Amino acid sequence: MLFASESIFPHVNASLNALATVLLVVGYILIKRGHEQAHRRTMVACFAVSVIFLACYLYYHIGVKSGASTKFPDYPAKAIRYSYYGILLSHILLAATVPFLALWTIYLGYRDERSRHRRLARWTFPIWLYVSITGVLVYCLLYQVFPPRG
Repeated sequence: MLFASESIFPHVNASLNALATVLLVVGYILIKRGHEQAHRRTMVACFAVSVIFLACYLYYHIGVKSGASTKFPDYPAKAIRYSYYGILLSHILLAATVPFLALWTIYLGYRDERSRHRRLARWTFPIWLYVSITGVLVYCLLYQVFPPRG
């Protein structure tokens, strides 16, 4: 096993999601201020963090947990559970699009196809940001606010 304790992975993954969130926001601010090179480096760093997250996530869920998922506990009120599952579902569906959107957006940026890059980034940025934020939120709800009892 890569790590001494498999329980570290949810914390590492949440931290990587939080870092991706920060980098996305910083990258957005940089481009709005006209700092193209800093924006480019920040967004590539954000993509690298997201790739590391994906590798850790897949290793944990496929390798360590063998495909099993952590169940949200039954003790919170129904409204909280339904809200959690709504957030989780939207997170999962949109997360499946992020690698493709991010790769294509970065590709267009490197090709200096500014108009196409900007048009796609208008979709990529909010989806990627939502996925990063909800990833941290899901972690907080599942492991911090409503941890399994016992």
